[in-house]
Amino acid sequence: MREGTARPLRRAPNPVAVGPGVALCAIATAGTLAINHWLPTVSPLLIAIVLGAVAANVAPLPRWLRPGLQFSAKRLLRIGVAMLGLQLVLGDILRLGYGVIIVVVAIVGLGIGGTMFVGRLLGLSWTQRLLIACGFSICGAAAVAAVDGVIQAEDDEDVPTAIALVVICGTLMIPLVPALAHALRLSDLAAGAWAGGSIHEVAQVVAAAATMGGGALGVAVVVKLARVLMLAPVMAVLSVRQRRIAGTGTDIKRPPLVPLFVVAFMVCVALRSAGVVPTHALQYAKVVQVALLSAAMFALGTGVHASVLKKVGPRPFVLAIVSTGWIASVALTGVVLASR
Repeated sequence: MREGTARPLRRAPNPVAVGPGVALCAIATAGTLAINHWLPTVSPLLIAIVLGAVAANVAPLPRWLRPGLQFSAKRLLRIGVAMLGLQLVLGDILRLGYGVIIVVVAIVGLGIGGTMFVGRLLGLSWTQRLLIACGFSICGAAAVAAVDGVIQAEDDEDVPTAIALVVICGTLMIPLVPALAHALRLSDLAAGAWAGGSIHEVAQVVAAAATMGGGALGVAVVVKLARVLMLAPVMAVLSVRQRRIAGTGTDIKRPPLVPLFVVAFMVCVALRSAGVVPTHALQYAKVVQVALLSAAMFALGTGVHASVLKKVGPRPFVLAIVSTGWIASVALTGVVLASR
């Protein structure tokens, strides 16, 4: 779908059609969680993406699985993103101080702006560079899929490519950031803040910061979750843009001013911050959220074909490397300035 076109009216999914694909995602999710149990340092989302990519590249998946895979990649993903809000406590983010909060806003804003600019110079489509920009600047694969839920990618390979790049670059950052933080002689807190401000996925941040010692892990997670919180305003801005593009035609459905899953995300943040959700309920919700996102990531992973990555050429990979370096530089500069 092109940038300026609007979406047709959606119909409710057919349970018979989506059942097989959803069942496959459920089986893959169970396998993902089992692997994560034995390898707790590896993100279940990354495991799910890899499993999906392996399944798609070892043998072609039957066409009758596609409706369920598409349902999982979109509907289940949005529910999982909304439930991600239950991990956020506004008080923890506010305790970072205004300086760090400004740095987080700068990381997301400058990260998206710089990535979009370089992507344009490389001749990439608007949607492809936006998916990469938001995925790298906000919260990885979940942000990529959330953006696609608002704008819908122009080409089928845009989303799988962006997610594959998140996996590759974010994984490389896990050993790189601690090594550079040690070489730069950053304090544990500054190193943790840099990890949280520069690495793409929450799980990747945890894996990197856990090796830094001291209070690095706690700071890294809170800074990263502050970036996740930026998902809501960014999606709202994109939704307003899409409404303007859609116009007022009677045969098309304009996207909502604020997507429903973003509203649900903010409601979850409010509930968690207000302390009205029992601790045991939060534990169960975390399991459900991880399972939903793992199912969605497996479904998205089935779109990561080696032939597709070869087809898109080197330009998205160049943008991913530049974007990673740019965001890491902005984060490091901000952390150093905020610590003075």
